[in-house]
Amino acid sequence: MQASTDFGTYDYIIVGAGSAGCLLANRLTANPETRVLLLEAGGKDDWMWIHIPAGYIYTIASPRTDWRFKTAPQASLGGREIGFPRGKVIGGSSSINAMIYMRGQAADYDGWSQMGLSGWGWDDVLPFFKRHEDHIDTANAFHAQGGELRVEHPRVKWTLLEAIRDAAEAAGIEKIADFNTGDNAGSSYFQVTQRAGRRWSAARAFLDPAIQRPNLRLETGVMVERVLFDGKRACGVRFHRAGQVFDAKANGEVVLSAGAVASPKILELSGIGDGARLADLGVAAVHHSPGVGENLQDHPQLRPAFRVQGVPTLNTDYRNLFRRARMGIDYALFRTGPLTMAPSQLGAFAKSSPRYATPNLQFHFQPLSLEAWGAGLDPFPAFTASVCNLRPTSRGFIHAASPDPHADPVISPNYLATEEDRQVASDSLRLARHIVAQKPLARYRPQEFRPGPQLTTEAEMREAAAQMASTIFHPAGSAAMGPDHDPMAVLDERMRVRGVTGLRVIDTSAMPRVVSGNTNAPTIMMAEKGAAMVLSDARTR
Repeated sequence: MQASTDFGTYDYIIVGAGSAGCLLANRLTANPETRVLLLEAGGKDDWMWIHIPAGYIYTIASPRTDWRFKTAPQASLGGREIGFPRGKVIGGSSSINAMIYMRGQAADYDGWSQMGLSGWGWDDVLPFFKRHEDHIDTANAFHAQGGELRVEHPRVKWTLLEAIRDAAEAAGIEKIADFNTGDNAGSSYFQVTQRAGRRWSAARAFLDPAIQRPNLRLETGVMVERVLFDGKRACGVRFHRAGQVFDAKANGEVVLSAGAVASPKILELSGIGDGARLADLGVAAVHHSPGVGENLQDHPQLRPAFRVQGVPTLNTDYRNLFRRARMGIDYALFRTGPLTMAPSQLGAFAKSSPRYATPNLQFHFQPLSLEAWGAGLDPFPAFTASVCNLRPTSRGFIHAASPDPHADPVISPNYLATEEDRQVASDSLRLARHIVAQKPLARYRPQEFRPGPQLTTEAEMREAAAQMASTIFHPAGSAAMGPDHDPMAVLDERMRVRGVTGLRVIDTSAMPRVVSGNTNAPTIMMAEKGAAMVLSDARTR
């Protein structure tokens, strides 16, 4: 075994400088007497395509910024492996994501509270959303100004998207002004985490203001092997960098904020997980916690696409050299135009069936089409009516595949494994067709080409869903909070790891059930609330 080098002692060690870790580093170093070590496996966010919003075309699937994980073959998807992007850079996935600011539904958080997680209802979490918000509109009961996280409206408009919104209204999905009031039923334009046409990642919002503080030490390009324990108390971490091994000690707490993929893997390599699985890995058990890596949830995405005529789309504008040059000029001079685009501008929340109390589907309408993220745009005018199941009943897992910390974990989301999820998938494709068939879109003669109008029977629709389903980049729940009586609950309601002391997981892993929408804003909210918990508990120690 390679000898380790002492890396010093800190009050807090944060593993992961992503959406949660950047906020935690900011909040925990606000007291100049508190020393914090922030460890990030990725590199610096100094690539221009990170900061240009449309740069996601390049950052997703790039080894410079994306871990480029793959799932295990998914039996429910015909044995396919699915690409599973995760940010590998300062800012984490907030540096490569869709920039959509979406809180979810009030019922999501009230549901957490009803599970026995006190302090997690909608009324409890709303102040933590607002605490760091800097919304472009006037402050009101739901939004705040003056915080670090800038939230703005899209800076580019598409005639096609307005027609789609009219078509959704004709199909019974009303137009609303704001998705972020706790009730997101309806259609609206997504609010985005941008400042004046540039991506406003968690690194820009929270880490940049804190990085010059002498009590914050940031280290990049490191791979955390495991949490170190003194008996049952977390006392530091061991990490690798450039062939060397280091041990850093923590007087206060170790916080895992490495995300829904990496945090459960680190827990298992640290001896916290199912005892039999740890034995198979050759890892000495610190605490038997069978829920580690289980309960994985994601919103399975289906991407039906439609050719159109007589209306601009990004597909054709990007292929036109003159228009592409104009895009660059508009962005360079005015910070407007398609280079400011999030992958999706128009959204809609709807029910796949009247039996659902609140919308269980989210549409991301895009004036573009492509086979998959990281692939080129189709060479003809088209749009995508991406739709995902917000509350899947299928559950998957993420587990360490090897005691080697550099080895990718086994990821198995188990999409469409339940009858309910297969039915929702079929119904969502039919609803997409119903919206597109409405009169406001008729002038553009939309023609479905993916999966194809020839598929009409229930069996055909389900097979099409299995062949096209993929991640929408919202993994959650793999180290979930839960009440004391739940043997699968990895964390308590304060995001503390059960069975040990001095260790928390503060990221999307902690969600007991994935929220009904994009997960970045809820992750940052959880970090805000988690930071307050860490500081409060420190005062009572």
